[in-house]
Amino acid sequence: MVKSDFKTGLIFSAFGKYSTFFINILINSVLSRILTPEDYGIVTIVQIFLLFFDMLADMGFGPAVIQNRTLDDDDIGVIFKFSILVSIVLGLIFAALGQPVNLFYGEDVFVPIFIILGFEIFFYGLLIVPRAILLKKKNFKSVNVVEVVANIAYGAVAIALALNNFNYYSIIFARVIKILVMFIFFYTRTKINYKTKFRKEPIIKIWAFARNQFLFNFINYFSRNLDNILIGRYINPTALAFYNKSYQTSIYPNQLLTGILAPVIQPIMSEYEDRKHIIKDVYLRSVRLLGDIGIPLSVFCYFVGKDIILFVYGNQWTESVLVFQILAISIWAQMIAASTGAFYQSANRTDLLLISGIQSTILNVVAIIYGVYLGTIEAVAIMVVLSFTTNFVINNYLLMYKAFDSDYKGVIAALSKPVILGLIQVAIFVFMPDWTDNHFLNLLIKGPLFVIGIFVGLVVTNQLKEIISIVRD
Repeated sequence: MVKSDFKTGLIFSAFGKYSTFFINILINSVLSRILTPEDYGIVTIVQIFLLFFDMLADMGFGPAVIQNRTLDDDDIGVIFKFSILVSIVLGLIFAALGQPVNLFYGEDVFVPIFIILGFEIFFYGLLIVPRAILLKKKNFKSVNVVEVVANIAYGAVAIALALNNFNYYSIIFARVIKILVMFIFFYTRTKINYKTKFRKEPIIKIWAFARNQFLFNFINYFSRNLDNILIGRYINPTALAFYNKSYQTSIYPNQLLTGILAPVIQPIMSEYEDRKHIIKDVYLRSVRLLGDIGIPLSVFCYFVGKDIILFVYGNQWTESVLVFQILAISIWAQMIAASTGAFYQSANRTDLLLISGIQSTILNVVAIIYGVYLGTIEAVAIMVVLSFTTNFVINNYLLMYKAFDSDYKGVIAALSKPVILGLIQVAIFVFMPDWTDNHFLNLLIKGPLFVIGIFVGLVVTNQLKEIISIVRD
């Protein structure tokens, strides 16, 4: 049953994530050649605040609705009504923040932007509960199809407006359209009874779980976004655009792989909350799978970073190359760490998830502040990599020792073969020159060599037959 649910979930999740990935790559490639780094600097500053308010609108209710097995239709209706009130308040507050942000960053462009995106906050808050219901029912097909459609709508609007000289507003308006499309679909598919009488009991049912999840998200927000806040304020918005472009590119593997696993893990594994050994076994399998791809990919992106950045975004993004190469070193750790939250949730240990978030934030804040103090985006990238690596070690200690009552041997064993795959990639690329000045041709040459290296590594480590067997099952 677990294998069947996982296979179904992964198929639709893969469809959604891979489609969204390639759509977003295409959109970013086009927009990066139309809009300037200065435009992206403004957008990145806005996204800092947008992510924070999206997190507030979520409140941890999405995972809590998925995890709780006692909620009935009336309970869901009450929780949805509560989310409406929260969304209205947050949307109005966000709309009023434009002038304070102007003062903080010394700009005069943010007032109309924040008013427009107040609608995005409102509709995002409304889609949390309907989306969680669809995931709880394991309706992965509907969730992923609508996310693909919404991203296509986003791209069409953004590119059309950019071509008509809307500058950074092209992305702002497109975000509102994307969230509106998602809300309309999710809501119409779930038929929530919003007319039910408001009661506090349904909120209490999910509050303990949601509280820890929300506090983790709250803390993790500052851990993940302090670099953007400080670079934009103390270096400059254009440098922020170069840094953010590198950072976003470095997390694409998360969106491709961990982004497929994470939405599927909790809805399925939450049924095994009382059998931690099953959850642990699935986690260690995911560590090896993500390591098999993530460690070689980190090596590849480090050596081929220049070709990746300049081919995808264009020559005006040269200053992003070195930052991306530095961040690439931590791709494998980010991929594995990004999946751990769903396993904490499945084991009903959001208390440990919160502890993990607190220690992660402390390390990241110290690292980022020191990097900004050094005064370059490259220094910030180095400190972020050091922090991510340290957090990976601590996070797995909490998960293995505290959540699963186990030890580190399983993680070390799971990573041993992926490390061999990474060393094979080093042997391939360490002495390889650029064949031409054409970045696309370089990628055409080096990409197949990367795939061949993966294949050889799987054969050498005796994993190829096992992977084929898993796929067939």
